Parts: sequence; structure tokens; C-alpha cells
Amino acid sequence: MPTRHDIRNVAIVAHVDHGKTTLVDAMLKQAGAFAAHAAESLDDRMMDSNDLEREKGITILAKNTAVKYHPKDGGDVITINIIDTPGHADFGGEVERGLSMVDAVVLLVDASEGPLPQTRFVLRKALQQRLPVILCINKTDRPDSRIDEVVNETYDLFLDLDADEDQIEFPIVYACARDGVASLTKPENGTVPADSDSLEPFFTTILSSVPAPEYDESAPLQAHVTNLDADNFLGRIALLRVEQGELRKGQTVTWIKRDGTMSNVRITELLMTEALTRKPAEMAGPGDICAVAGIPDIMIGETLADPENPIALPLITVDQPAISMTIGTNTSPLVGRGGGTGKGADAKSHVKDRKVTARQVKDRLDRELIGNVSLRVLDTERPDAWEVQGRGELALAILVEQMRREGFELTIGKPQVVTKLVDGKVHEPVERLTVDVPEEHMGAVTQLMGVRKGRMDNMSNHGSGWVRMEFVVPSRGLIGFRTEFLTNTRGTGIAHSIHEGHEPWFGTLTTRNNGSLVADRAGSVTPFAMINLQERGVLFTEPGTEVYEGMIVGENSRADDMDVNITKEKKLTNMRAASADNTENVVPARKLSLEQSLEFCRDDECVEVTPEAVRIRKVVLDAKERGRTASRAKRN
Repeated sequence: MPTRHDIRNVAIVAHVDHGKTTLVDAMLKQAGAFAAHAAESLDDRMMDSNDLEREKGITILAKNTAVKYHPKDGGDVITINIIDTPGHADFGGEVERGLSMVDAVVLLVDASEGPLPQTRFVLRKALQQRLPVILCINKTDRPDSRIDEVVNETYDLFLDLDADEDQIEFPIVYACARDGVASLTKPENGTVPADSDSLEPFFTTILSSVPAPEYDESAPLQAHVTNLDADNFLGRIALLRVEQGELRKGQTVTWIKRDGTMSNVRITELLMTEALTRKPAEMAGPGDICAVAGIPDIMIGETLADPENPIALPLITVDQPAISMTIGTNTSPLVGRGGGTGKGADAKSHVKDRKVTARQVKDRLDRELIGNVSLRVLDTERPDAWEVQGRGELALAILVEQMRREGFELTIGKPQVVTKLVDGKVHEPVERLTVDVPEEHMGAVTQLMGVRKGRMDNMSNHGSGWVRMEFVVPSRGLIGFRTEFLTNTRGTGIAHSIHEGHEPWFGTLTTRNNGSLVADRAGSVTPFAMINLQERGVLFTEPGTEVYEGMIVGENSRADDMDVNITKEKKLTNMRAASADNTENVVPARKLSLEQSLEFCRDDECVEVTPEAVRIRKVVLDAKERGRTASRAKRN
């Protein structure tokens, strides 16, 4: 079959924070994607264009770029299309889409940490699609690097995932992406490769190991939609890979939808990626990754085909969701109020932009479904709330954070697991959890996992004072795990998990031992009340914060909930007290992020999310009604 030698399509896959985006930055700079004067002033992690990606330091959306590589021997210029994929399994739908566009993958592994759960996840996906692999050992300059052991661990991982002989015979590149240096010769541990001063060995390995796209000259047009984007002028943009035939601007093609129906559409605009920008093009051939405009309702997984002979490509399949949460409109007494108090001209101007109706929330969730293939939205008994299912807690928290920044006010229920029936028995999702901790915290972690019904699968000690343990644990047990884990390991522990399938229901789990401090009336928090309450537990609110009945203002030091008056004021008298000059300090409140608030929730609690604040509250705000419900539950 004829091949296109002027193009290569490759995805870079790795665990979180192993250096994918940094490597892509270095490739862009060294391939001359930017003018020399501009390259010096460029930001790091140029591919992480989303605000949330920059803040959290992770890649959330799969993105493609293209570099023009000029071979040193003076041959023809070769276009290398690079897909930068997320390293977190919660965004696995992005990984699966990215792998459908490429002919090989670069597996990036940290020279110290070695293969971790997400490494296993992305590698398994690549091996299932029979893609060749290039192993890149990154961060060789880390003082604690152990290159030989990491290479052996990677070989073990390939064998564990049933890779065949061809897949195990992979080339190895050693790199320090931060410095833009790569080599085919193994450097000493803790050093940058000395026999190279650029990524040239990495580029040549890509050209020799990534197969060039093959095509059939007589085959009709087939192009697969793998991603969606939007433009203010062009409307919806479909990113696609041309499998066979040629796609031209102004051409009429057959659009084969997910349900099998067909209609003819015209390509009004054809764009090709060059560095970080899309530029107009006239034609895209087999193997090209391009973007087209002019089809307003096109969806991921659909096919553009030849009108004379339309043949559909297979739909993109993704793993099923494991975690769900209820997302609905804000039902608290402070709904639609700007800031913490809702007073003043600034607050009123904010209210105009509020999105507080059920129709607005539903429209936004429907829009998310267009570009996020791993998400599900189901109706509930209530008309103003929906069950949203996703891969993991982080993926759903990112969606809520994006909606909050767009002006939505929401009520979020406690995350739950998505169960399924197997042979009449309820099965729940389980995760493989990898934990790296100092040796002195090993007992605390083992005890913590025992409570959450995790069973230890493996344990290894690298001799550096750190221990790596692997557990298989129900997904329910990891909801709220991270905060307690960091507390028990004094912030030193590192934990990562990945979906491992389904197992029979593990029974009841008690993940949070302490109750909540619940405000029993509306008002503003006073320092006087806080001083009296801080010995009862840990407070979440600061002086002056507006609260309402049923809002959770702290964590109780005991197991049951306690209704408290956090708005109590000190009464003034005309008598001088003996203790008048005594001063007491208010302990600073513990500020919970959105993810921590979702972890903290119990079944009868939910999280109120507004653009200014994240509050935890009881589902039933009225204390008397909660008491009646509790007594009915005891009787039953």
C-alpha cells in the first residue's frame, strides 16, 4: 500500500506530572515553531491553555499541535502531528479520542517515580489498539533517579499487560525535557544526557519508529471526527483525521451520524494546525489531522464520507462511568445574592449575570455532553436536578468548577458509585491505589485502608526510606480519602488510583468518623461565638460570613451532629467585668476547596456552589424536620 512519508502522527501519554506538556514545549521551540525573539518570552506549558489546567498543573483536554521537522541530512520537511493527552484516568475519554488519531505513542516515564497507575491505564489503551510504543525516560537529572530499575519496571508492566513480542521491542530515549535534551545513550543517575544538547535523537527516533500513514489510492473519502472546538466566527469546528481519500475546502461530503442516518453537507472552511494556531488550507490527504467548519450539529465519533460511496467508520468507545453526583439549581436561602452578604451596588450588578434557573443548568449540561464522550446525564425525580455520571471525582469537580466560573449557582450532592448487576448480584467499581509514603507512616496508611476495606496487593521498598504499596479498594472507599491520607502522612504521602473493574458489593463503609457543626439560625458569624465554639471542633467560617439555618459551619470533634449558634453576640453592660481586659484569639478557619467539600459530605449533606463561595449544608435545612426524619429512620 502507498504511504505518506511526509507526515507522522504520535500521541504523548504518561502519568500526571511526568513532563508531557514540558516535552511538547521543547519540541515546539526546537522545531522552529516560533520566531527566535518570541520563543524567549513564551510561557511554560503552552499547550495547557485552559485556566484550570494552569492553576492545577494538569492537562485536562487532549490537544493537538504540529511541528515541521527539517532533517539534518537535508531531506524533505516532515510534519509531526503531536497529541498531548491528559495523564489522569478521570479524563480517560480524552485519552481514547487522542489515541484514535495517531499511529504510535511516546510513553513518558519519570526516572525516579517509575510507572504509576495512570501509566498502566494509558499504556493498556495503546496496547489494545496495537500501537507501537517509544519509551522516553524523562527527568534523568533528578537526584533520586534510578534509570535501570525504572526501565525494568516498565518491561514488567508490558508483560503484565500481555504485550506481544513486537510491542516489547521498543526503542528507549533518555531525556531532560525541561532542558530540551535527549539521548539514546543512558546517562548516569541524576545527570542530564551529556552526549547531546538538543532533542535531535528524540526526533530521529520518532521518524524511524512511528509508521507513516498508509492509504488505498482507490478508496473513497473517510474522515473520523475525534474532537470538537468552537470559534466566534466559524461556529462549531470538528477536528478529524482523514483515513482515506482527500478532503477539500468547498467540497460536498456525506455526513454519517451516530444513529446511521446520512445527509450531504458542504465544507465551508478547512484548517490545518501549525504550531499552536490553525491556518486555512485547501486540501487534506490521508493521515492528515485537520479541522472543518460548516456542520453545526456534528458530534464526536461521526464520519465524513464520499457521497458516491459513503462508508462509516466505527464509533469511538469509552469506558463506562464509575462515579455519579447530583447537580441541580441552588436551593439555599442565599440564592442569587452577590458575595457573602448580598448587599451593595456591586452585589446587585453581579446578580444580573447569575444563572440560577433549571433551564440554564440543563442547557449547560447538554452542551458539555457534545464534547465530553465519557459523561452521562440522567433525569432524576426532581425537575431541577440531574444525575451526572463520569470517570471519577476529579472529572466531575472540574465540570462544576467550570460552571461556577461561568456564573452558575448549583447544589451538588455527595458523590456516589455507579453499580451494576452481574448474575443478579450488585457489583461496585473498584480502584487500584498506589501509595508512596515514608516508612514511618506505613502503619497509619495500612490502618486507613483497612477501615475502607482495601486489600494490599503488593508492597516494595526501594531502600530510600520510602515504601510503595498497592491496594485494591472499592471506589466508595476513596471518596473523602485524600484529605485524611494527607493528614495521617503529614502531607508527605503520594497517592494515585485507577479503575480496575467491578467486584461484588463490599458492604457498609464508615469513611468519616466526625459529625458536623450546623448553624441553627440565620445571621452573621461573630468572633465571640467562634471563640466559644472552637473547642467543640474545627470551624470553616470566618467572622462576618453570612450563614443560614442548616448550613455546616465546622466539623464536630464527636461522631454526631451538633446544632450551634455561631451568630451569638456579646451582650454589653455598664458593669466592668474582672476579665474585661483578657483577650482570646480566634483560631483561623479551615478553608475547604470544592474537591475537599465534596469529600467532606455525608449522605444527608450537599454542597452549595456559587461564583464567590462554596458552602456545605444539610439537604433538609430545618432542624425539626431533620429530627423527625432521624427518629422515623430509627423506628424503621
